[in-house]
Amino acid sequence: MSDFTLNASVRNDLGKGASRRLRRANLEVPAIVYGGDKAPQPISLEKAPFYKAIEDESFFSSVLNLVIDGKKEQVVVRDLQRHPYKPLVTHADFMRVDATHAITINVPLHVVGEEKSKGIKDQGGELHILSNEVQISCLPKDLPDFLEVDITNVELGTTLHLSDLELPAGVTLVELTHGADHDNAVLSITKPKTRGETAEGEEGEAGEESAE
Repeated sequence: MSDFTLNASVRNDLGKGASRRLRRANLEVPAIVYGGDKAPQPISLEKAPFYKAIEDESFFSSVLNLVIDGKKEQVVVRDLQRHPYKPLVTHADFMRVDATHAITINVPLHVVGEEKSKGIKDQGGELHILSNEVQISCLPKDLPDFLEVDITNVELGTTLHLSDLELPAGVTLVELTHGADHDNAVLSITKPKTRGETAEGEEGEAGEESAE
């Protein structure tokens, strides 16, 4: 699990106008922390380290150390609101976590072994990634940065589902707790369609229509 620490301060000047002024100063980002047995707390984050942190994919699937006026809290990011066309975060939402309670969070899927994959290298297949992330539940201490899918020995014509993923100890897939019909596909290796085959198929269809 990655280690991120962000410094913040309590925000007492509230409202849309206050948030606008904060963003205009271009030094801090307005945010809020909620959850647990404490009241929601508006805060402002130091902009430069925050922007650097969100460039790392694992930031969004990690327990973060949020230091608010010198007091540390553990949180996960729940939402980032972004400017519609500028590369700016206009507001961030964080949820407090408790070491003794499971959290539900999305983590990315990392596909490995593509260069050596039996279905791709030896059998000429094409990889189709059907899901880039999955929702998991676990205690904060068990939270992985990502889940790995090794396709080295996956053959042509194979579709991998959620139930095929290898999970670290203490981690469960939320979708699978809803039943077997939620065992969604995450990737497949299929025979690539060539342009000739597609055109041929279209010509065939056109010929059939003419004959009718």
